[in-house]
Amino acid sequence: MKQKESAKKSQYTRMTEESIPKLIATLSVPTILSMLVTNIYNLVDTAFVGRLGTSQSAAVGVIFGYMSIIQAVGFMFGQGAGSIMARKLGARDTDAASRTASTGVICSVALGLLFSLITFPLKDPIVRFLGSTETIAPHAKSYLDWILIAAPFMTGGYTLNNLLRYEGKASLGMIGLMTGAILNIALDPLLMFALNMGIAGAAIATATSQIIGFFILLSMFLRGRTEVHLSPKNVDARPAQIGNIVTTGLPSMLRQVLNSIATILLNSSAAPFGDEAVAAMSIVGRISFFVFALALGIGQGFQPVCAFNFGAGKYSRLRKAYRVTLIMSETMILITAGVSFILSNDLIGVFRDDPRVIEIGTRALRLQMATILFLPFSMCTEMLYQSTGHKVGASFLSTARSGLFFIPALLILSSLRSLAGIQEAQPLAYLLSFPLALGFILHFLKLLPREDRQEH
Repeated sequence: MKQKESAKKSQYTRMTEESIPKLIATLSVPTILSMLVTNIYNLVDTAFVGRLGTSQSAAVGVIFGYMSIIQAVGFMFGQGAGSIMARKLGARDTDAASRTASTGVICSVALGLLFSLITFPLKDPIVRFLGSTETIAPHAKSYLDWILIAAPFMTGGYTLNNLLRYEGKASLGMIGLMTGAILNIALDPLLMFALNMGIAGAAIATATSQIIGFFILLSMFLRGRTEVHLSPKNVDARPAQIGNIVTTGLPSMLRQVLNSIATILLNSSAAPFGDEAVAAMSIVGRISFFVFALALGIGQGFQPVCAFNFGAGKYSRLRKAYRVTLIMSETMILITAGVSFILSNDLIGVFRDDPRVIEIGTRALRLQMATILFLPFSMCTEMLYQSTGHKVGASFLSTARSGLFFIPALLILSSLRSLAGIQEAQPLAYLLSFPLALGFILHFLKLLPREDRQEH
């Protein structure tokens, strides 16, 4: 018992006293490694499926939009429960933190299961709605079957990983995510080509890795590797508790859902220009997310520091953490975006050696790499609002980039400039999100107390 209490005190001291740059870097590295491996898997998966044909490659892009909705559920409960949990740990209320975490996990798995059961009988209209053409739809349905089987484990896994991050145990989350991703990379060629299962093999590999990853992440809590204790006895089913988790995590849900809607609209807008256009924009989306993943990983290292110190009343550390995160993430994305801009033609060609796909994808990727430098500032500000429990501001910032800027830009520009407009919509959204985020951060810092709260 004394050893456990000492570990809790040590974690509290680490989160509230350790050097901010060192702390964020330490928490970011496991997250960045996890995201790198996961995104390498996504890119490898895209490359493997691309060997099957353009329609199969486009099918993965279509279902990626649906998988983002599943991810949104997991992130909503994970970031909602995680933000509250970290603030409770900062206030040294471990029991309340455990109740919040347990409730978040149970709700996430239950909603993932419900989501799967509702979707199964509606596969045909769903793949059409997601942007499938006549040639893409059969492959998309084949892939979707297995994703639905894994859906409850996917939502639960995303929630567990976010809880580990918010507790400052990102290295434990890394083990689960990286094991699943590496397993996926190994299973892809075996199932797709050696066993001749085609795109269904890619889907089975993804489902299997997600299920195994879920149980590895769950074991971290059950084996006592964390401060919070997950147990059915700790679940608090009161509407107020669930409502608090949902509203705190709602910015993540809105962001993911709007991104999924944006992906669906992007596929639908590109479809009239052929499977090549759908495949090209899908590949660009994967590469762009890979570029942004490094900056996002730094931001996710910032979130537990932000929530923990806000809960502890360490406002000066919160300000410094925001500045350090912004500098680190902008530096990282400047390097990755620069390399991707220069090598854009070759990068597209890696995933689909089709001249038309390369032509469409190269222009879209270069435009996005030229403007993605504005994204880390918006990201850091969104994370600051969400991690400190400012629900309304966080929700508005989360909906702005896709809902307020990208979707209207896509609809307007595709109508005015055809395929060129589709390529230009995302870069324009990046540009427009900057002044909005600037106004929000100035407002937040103005209201944040100047002096740290004194401990009693």
